[in-house]
Amino acid sequence: MYDTVAAVVDPELRIVTIDDLGILRDVTVDGSHVTVTITPTYSGCPAMDVIRADIRHALGAAGYDDVEVVTALRPAWSTDWISSAGRDKLAEAGISPPGPSRGPVALTVRVRCPRCGSPETEELSRFGSTACKALWRCRSCEEPFDHVKAL
Repeated sequence: MYDTVAAVVDPELRIVTIDDLGILRDVTVDGSHVTVTITPTYSGCPAMDVIRADIRHALGAAGYDDVEVVTALRPAWSTDWISSAGRDKLAEAGISPPGPSRGPVALTVRVRCPRCGSPETEELSRFGSTACKALWRCRSCEEPFDHVKAL
């Protein structure tokens, strides 16, 4: 059951699942009723309606029609919840994953280029292709790339 929901792909970052991103918190079964608990990457995330629908669709295809999707806002999602597999998938797709936080205020000293690994990068725009990403450029290979914002 958990594996069915864990395989749901994030609609904005199609190369990772909701489990990879740490959005999926829990799946419980009570008879024929399934409750799935998710946490958005941030409270205004526009992808949450699509994620809820995709969860219901995946469970419906597995024979479960009585599905409740609960949104838990506490504790707030953190980039620390991204799995190591999720970080690897993001990097392989050319998206710089955030580093782990080291206290209450996460500070990124250097963002490494996901293509060449150079730390010689610069932020071009705090706003990237989605609200949870920023646009960066590598000064070494000159390639632009998305960087998942540390939250």
